[in-house]
Amino acid sequence: MQRTLLFVDDEPMVLSGLRRGLHSMKPEWEMAFATSGEEALRAMTAQRFDVVVTDMRMPGMNGAQLLDEVRKRSPETVRVVLSGECDRATVIKAIGFTHQYMSKPCNAQQLKETINQAISLRNQLHTADLIKLVSRLRSIPSLPSSYQSMMEELGRTEPRLNKLAALVSTDMGMTAKCLQLVNSAFFGLRAPVSNPLTALSLLGLDTLKSLILSSHIFREFKGGVLDAKEIAWLWEHSFAVSVCSRQIAHAQNVSPKEQDEAVTAGLLHDTGKLVLASCLSREYKEVLNLAGSNPEMTLVEAERQVLGCGHAEVGGYLLGLWGIPDPIVEAVGWHMNPGDCVSAGSSFSALTAVHAACAYHCAHSSSRMSDRTVIDSGYLSRLGLEGRESAWFAACDRMSEKALAS
Repeated sequence: MQRTLLFVDDEPMVLSGLRRGLHSMKPEWEMAFATSGEEALRAMTAQRFDVVVTDMRMPGMNGAQLLDEVRKRSPETVRVVLSGECDRATVIKAIGFTHQYMSKPCNAQQLKETINQAISLRNQLHTADLIKLVSRLRSIPSLPSSYQSMMEELGRTEPRLNKLAALVSTDMGMTAKCLQLVNSAFFGLRAPVSNPLTALSLLGLDTLKSLILSSHIFREFKGGVLDAKEIAWLWEHSFAVSVCSRQIAHAQNVSPKEQDEAVTAGLLHDTGKLVLASCLSREYKEVLNLAGSNPEMTLVEAERQVLGCGHAEVGGYLLGLWGIPDPIVEAVGWHMNPGDCVSAGSSFSALTAVHAACAYHCAHSSSRMSDRTVIDSGYLSRLGLEGRESAWFAACDRMSEKALAS
């Protein structure tokens, strides 16, 4: 299926360069070009676009204003900034309207990869309404206690960066948003960042304060569909899977980078549940009631019956849209059924660690919010890791025993 893209820049030479550089994508992309925000909106009245890529500084309607209009008129459209003159304040101002940030000069291959990643998981969401819902999101809600602690810390005369870092690194919503910004091309990093503590140190205290107090990118979870115990279980489960993923990755003696990916993916793996419970509370209540009244039905089976897709697909699509590193997106999107991930490699990865960690914790803690994930032996066998789960689970047991003893 051919994708439709609209490129917007007030410099004709830039648009000509994009036409030439992206010529090889014509079989896959139908491309249109506009020299102003106003012209882009007129084009959108005549045609639907999957992706809009715009410069930031343009006369009349700037890029942030354009993308805000795109978000309102066509929330399912992927919104990308491609600009050579974005200062940090401008990026922060546009963060609520933008999925991805790219800096000029940008080679065609990098642009192709960024756009393809942003839309690659769209086919996993089988309803247009869910695509619109996920594309519209500006943030992922945070645990109420974490959010309140963050606000209290920022209210201090001199906020402590180490305290803020501890809060961010244990919260799904805060971690995802910090990684989205720091992995944007605006920061010019040579390699993707997967560690939330590293992301926070790169952002710095001033930027973090601006993001929270001015852009309101963090928000408190207020979904009435979950009771206090279920909210607590969801965060406990995500944190436990994150910690267990580290133990499992360490047991496999993988690199520190791969361990960071596993830890962060473990924390974020249930992002989709949080999104659905907070944004579709009525429908998700139906999901939970359906799963609760049918002991043989898993949560994800109930999700697919009511919503047309599961929370894993929702979380994976959102994080891919935000430019979170691929290994994390894969682990989130396929943590229950890793054998179905066609893009996964043939060796141990964050996906493997999170799948095993999720199965471990689901076996030790019950809730109607649980995936009830079980080990996919066929997947492990294809990786040459058949039977390794015994050693991984033993490592998790030892960790749990130490935690209880301390």
